[in-house]
Amino acid sequence: MEENEDVPKDFIKLKSEKLSVDEVSELVVSPYCGAVSLFVGTTRNNFEGKKVIHLEYEAYTSMAETEIKKICRDVRQKWPSVKHIAVHHRLGVVPITEASVIIAVSSPHRAESLEAVMYCINTLKASVPIWKKEIYEDEYSWKENKECFWANSEK
Repeated sequence: MEENEDVPKDFIKLKSEKLSVDEVSELVVSPYCGAVSLFVGTTRNNFEGKKVIHLEYEAYTSMAETEIKKICRDVRQKWPSVKHIAVHHRLGVVPITEASVIIAVSSPHRAESLEAVMYCINTLKASVPIWKKEIYEDEYSWKENKECFWANSEK
């Protein structure tokens, strides 16, 4: 395979269907890379002593995709050796144990891909307009990410 046949790509998807770790990791595999790092964020069954039934996500889709593209550009500036980046985020209802977000990054060596994955999830939570609603047994709560810059601006 020629180098130009494996140009760096970004794979961004917001969808209501179940996310697949295999699908996302396969998107970023490259013969030029010895590392694929993954982050999988799943729905847990509790929050501060309350039983969580499921989560629900809403997004301003076009703006969210634009912000995720910016994150990918930032990753490529900070870690030029990164090859492929995939960010898939679920919308709608996400049952307990299922993935809400999967991020995968490939690079020649592990340090860059691990650092890039951490940067991606932290920046996504801080800047991408995706909102989470936690559904409990007898109530619900819209959750803000503690990293979210616009939610904390009035405090």
